[in-house]
Amino acid sequence: MYYERKGGAMLVVKDLVKKFGKSYALDGLNMELHKGELYGFVGPNGAGKTTTMKIIASLLSADSGEVWVDGIDALRYPRHAKERIGYMPDFFGVYDNLDAAEYLNFYATIYGIVGSNAERRIDELLELVDLKDKKHDYVDELSRGMKQRLCLARTLLHQPKLLLLDEPASGLEPRARLELQGILKNLCAQKVTILLSSHVLKDLSEMCTNLGIIESGKLVIQGPMKEIMAKQKAENPLMMKIIDGHDIAIKLLKKMPEVTNIASKEGSISFHFYGEESKEAELLSRLIASGVSIASYKREDGTLEEIFLRLTK
Repeated sequence: MYYERKGGAMLVVKDLVKKFGKSYALDGLNMELHKGELYGFVGPNGAGKTTTMKIIASLLSADSGEVWVDGIDALRYPRHAKERIGYMPDFFGVYDNLDAAEYLNFYATIYGIVGSNAERRIDELLELVDLKDKKHDYVDELSRGMKQRLCLARTLLHQPKLLLLDEPASGLEPRARLELQGILKNLCAQKVTILLSSHVLKDLSEMCTNLGIIESGKLVIQGPMKEIMAKQKAENPLMMKIIDGHDIAIKLLKKMPEVTNIASKEGSISFHFYGEESKEAELLSRLIASGVSIASYKREDGTLEEIFLRLTK
């Protein structure tokens, strides 16, 4: 029996190690994805993203550690795990002398999907990736974005529960990226779990439910995207636009032990505040009571780019 792990996680990676020569590509990697999550997997070049995906997809052996896919020990029973995985690499090949339907039918046959079942599945997928009107167009006539969506359809032929997408938005123009985002969100709504590697951090922050940042073969942060972004925002400076009482505000801020890094520019003051919300509210009240006229008072929003730069080399 190849089901050996209980629990709700679709993917569990535990203490995963992979060496190439004397260098560690993965150095005790741990990560966990649950059903229906869209997990953004980011890191510098060479951090271990593609290596991780290849090991999960059983295309590369691990030196040690564990990989569980939908309760299956993927390292011991790779064939059974592969039935649940759809892998789309960062570089993919297409057959230019086939039309879109023929291309998908070729791969459907490999999965044992034939006849009317294949025709029905191909039509479903072409509609899902918005290529229904391109069914009989040759692949070499499609734009790069359309080819990407066609390859995603190919990845979905056998109805995998877990998708591994390595840089699917690479080289796509903004409209094509938005179309891809919509498709991936739709898949997650259908309870497909997606591990998505990308360097387009703004896109990830807008569509992913969860985030993991890998550095030198280890995750340096992992969790729900909203929680990570909220924590980053809490660490960002407060910004005040002063109408009157600028010098008074500066003097008062310097007396507050929770306030650091005060900067003033063109009628605005920025500073870091390390304290509870009640203390922050007290500060605002004291400023107003001291005669400071404040036009705006807000904390700068955090960005995924800032988090990435702070946590990686």
